Amino acid sequence: MNNSYLLATRNSKFFLYEEMTWDVVAELPRDTPLVLPLGSGYNLDLLADQLSNPPRVGLLPPFPFGWRGSGLEVPDPIFTQYIVNLMDSLRDDGFTRVYCLAPQGLDPQSSFILQYSASILRQPHPSLYEVQTFLPSDSERGKVILIPIGHTEQHGYHLPLSVDTIIINSIAQGTSAKVPTRSWAMPVMPYGVSTHRSSFAATLNAGGRAFEDFWIAAIDVLVARGFDRFYLMSGHGGNTSFLVNIVKYAGERHRRIFCATAFLHTSGRIGAEALEKYRTSKIGGMGHAGELETSYMLHLRPDLCQMERVVDETDFVATPDYYMDWIEGGSLVANPPWDDDTKTGAYGAGSHATAEKGRLWLEAAINEKADHVEQIHEQHERREQRRDAGYGLWGKFK
Repeated sequence: MNNSYLLATRNSKFFLYEEMTWDVVAELPRDTPLVLPLGSGYNLDLLADQLSNPPRVGLLPPFPFGWRGSGLEVPDPIFTQYIVNLMDSLRDDGFTRVYCLAPQGLDPQSSFILQYSASILRQPHPSLYEVQTFLPSDSERGKVILIPIGHTEQHGYHLPLSVDTIIINSIAQGTSAKVPTRSWAMPVMPYGVSTHRSSFAATLNAGGRAFEDFWIAAIDVLVARGFDRFYLMSGHGGNTSFLVNIVKYAGERHRRIFCATAFLHTSGRIGAEALEKYRTSKIGGMGHAGELETSYMLHLRPDLCQMERVVDETDFVATPDYYMDWIEGGSLVANPPWDDDTKTGAYGAGSHATAEKGRLWLEAAINEKADHVEQIHEQHERREQRRDAGYGLWGKFK
């Protein structure tokens, strides 16, 4: 197993699921325990005992918030459906020992516990005894709240499942560091939507409706706490259409906020210029796990790249108004099976990637997002001025 081990405890070895490639997950014995933790800070020795000390255990990326005591709580049924869909993704892949690791104080009457009582492992958790820290803290009001959302999905033979999460988290953290008085970054969410989940092993799927409900509820909570500027930042193309819906719903429900999203990253006015300046692959070389994402990973996490396993795949069934590249072209929108166009799970030319390109594109992406932060501030402030002045219907219905 070509993977980084997190910890060996007694007779069990814990490995990080997100650091694996999809084909390695496909070969795992289906009785390998897989554990999705709610937050971090659990005792892995105790976890090994709870699982009867199997020879190996896969740890999925921690789910960062949403449950009671996490700092940003959404209604239980909404949180539950998100988690259930993720666990069902693993079961659909044939895994028979799928668990959620939860704080002991999680409501035992929730539908999640009742439905999956045999698959819930409970432990003491820092959230049970530490003073609760809200996400974000009240001191961040007036800033643009950056909400990075990645995913855990296949990226060919040469890249790990965590590509989207690593990249968008780096961009969000870089943006917050560049304009710290203007923005604040939430912890990254490592789970999004993959409607093509069944094409390749290891890909998870939160489900479109559950995804939308969760993030609308999160915005509801933040608005109630006095936050009014949000930027939903995605590292995964499958999230895009659902994020557009979330922005629309949030703007309709909360008329005095500004909530925005964008198509992925490195794809707007600033990013597109940088792509054209440094890319060496032709159109089709940056679709998925291609030149762009591989370059990012060579810069950010070269230890997780297996460049000897790169397979360039650019034989996408393309027509003038439907083709696959990072900045998607054409007027047609469709969702054919991925296995029509790729044998390895990659769309693009990963062999063209370099760490230096990754550094340059990361710099451009951060500049692009910082520019978006300023535009969100300007949009919100100018609109508030009009509202306060009684512009249009605001003069009648304040």
